[in-house]
Amino acid sequence: MKKNIETWDAGGADLLALFRALKGDLFSFRELVPDDLAPMRVKGLVHAHVAIRGTKKILRIPRSGAFGLSPAANLKYQAACFSRAYPCGHVPVLHAIIPPQVGIPWGALIISEIEGCVPRLPEELVSIAEALASIHSLPVPEKVDQQPLPFHADPIAATLRVIEAQSRYMDDADITPASRRQIDEELARAHDFAANADCCDLPITLVGTDTHPGNFMIQSDGTAVFVDLEKMLYGAPAIDLAHATVYTSTMWDSDVATVISDKDVNLFYEAYFSELTRELGDRIRPWCGPFRRITWLRTTTWCAKLRVESRAGAAWSGSHHDPEYIASVHRRIDDYFDPETIAQIREGFNDGQSA
Repeated sequence: MKKNIETWDAGGADLLALFRALKGDLFSFRELVPDDLAPMRVKGLVHAHVAIRGTKKILRIPRSGAFGLSPAANLKYQAACFSRAYPCGHVPVLHAIIPPQVGIPWGALIISEIEGCVPRLPEELVSIAEALASIHSLPVPEKVDQQPLPFHADPIAATLRVIEAQSRYMDDADITPASRRQIDEELARAHDFAANADCCDLPITLVGTDTHPGNFMIQSDGTAVFVDLEKMLYGAPAIDLAHATVYTSTMWDSDVATVISDKDVNLFYEAYFSELTRELGDRIRPWCGPFRRITWLRTTTWCAKLRVESRAGAAWSGSHHDPEYIASVHRRIDDYFDPETIAQIREGFNDGQSA
């Protein structure tokens, strides 16, 4: 086993500990040798991935917990995300879980390896739309069976709570006055939207939450697979649609980054609605425009949080990740906070860019 692998390559887990866990009685990797574990390219802030050569499986290793969950609770939550989404046919298969232990502080998930490529934008936005339609069309379980995934009966209020919590970081995030003024205007608009919206007919479905295009892979047959499932919950599908197509999402992953046109966005929505029942589509459609603004605001305030929390050795700093990758993240965030970028994004909202 190579000795020069950096800690961030395996998400802070020890490769030898992973090897020993896989060779244990709970798993069927009897022929495994240490060099069969191959850390994959560093990409993403929350997970690392290690290939198990010759098995078509990979280890998905959390670096931290979503929603502030403990390591054990985080694994239970992620397992629920995989099992709820599995019937849609557009997510990896979860095979097993390695519980948190010495050398593997956050545990790991053993999932199927997806053979494919990152999406080509804008052409393969249609495939992403089809995958999201399949996820959103899954039946919603009765209340007693929804746990541990949250059920957002009022997704507007739930999203606004997230935005408000993240917006507390803006004072310390070195945002220019011109940008801050525009963000504050959108915050005020979001509060008005939440105060006046009638959510009675807002459909609730299983949603991916973090559905930017870089979290999908395209298989050889053109099928899109959603690979970043740790934040799934029951909420507003229009938020997923927005998060797949707003500027801050299509430009997030450096391997995917593309500025897409209004026409591309409209084609995405058309493809999505063509996959739904008419009844569900008619209920989702009116929310697509309003949720584009609030979803952009959710992402933008999260960027403020990341700017602050990545300083001085904190969880999202270069001391815990590949420093080059973290530097590229900050370059993208610098663009997102540029006042001209914000103005252009808002103009798109004002022009009615939606379904």
